[in-house]
Amino acid sequence: MLHDLAPAPPTDFDFIIGDWRVLHERLDSRLTGCTEWTRFEGLTTTRKILGGWGNVEDNVLHLPSGPYRAAAMRSFDKDTGQWAIWWLDGRAPHTLDVPVRGSFEHGVGHFYADDQLDGRPFRVRFTWLIGADGHPRWEQAFSPDAGVTWEANWRMQFLRIDA
Repeated sequence: MLHDLAPAPPTDFDFIIGDWRVLHERLDSRLTGCTEWTRFEGLTTTRKILGGWGNVEDNVLHLPSGPYRAAAMRSFDKDTGQWAIWWLDGRAPHTLDVPVRGSFEHGVGHFYADDQLDGRPFRVRFTWLIGADGHPRWEQAFSPDAGVTWEANWRMQFLRIDA
C-alpha cells in the first residue's frame, strides 16, 4: 500500500482548528512612534485543507469603524519544513499580502517576510504561541531596520467557543 508510505501532515497549527472569539489590540499607526492602541473583538473559524498540509482561517473583525471579513491561508512545504501564511483582507479582495514564512520551534512559531509600507521597506514578523492560560496568541511586528528593532502593532488572543 503506497499511501502508507506517505508522510503524515504536520500538526503545528492543530491548536487553532475550530471556532474562536478573538480579542484584538491594534496599534493605531505603524512605524510612526504611535503608542495608542485600538481594542476590538472578532470571530474566526479555522479548518484544515490540502489533506492536512494547510488550513484556512475565516475572520470577522469588529473594528469600531465597522466590521469586515478577512482570511488567512497557511500551507506547509515538506521539502523546506516551513509554513507560508497569506492574509486576504476582504476590503481589498484582489490583493494577497506578501506571505510570511517560517516554522515552529519549542512550541513557538516565527514567520518572516520583507514588505513595504507607504513605499518604505520593512521586515514583518508573525509570532504564534500558546499563552500560560492555554489560549493561542498571535502577534505581528514590523522592523524598519532589518530586524534590529521591532514594533509590535497587532496582537490577538483566541478564546475557544466550540468546546
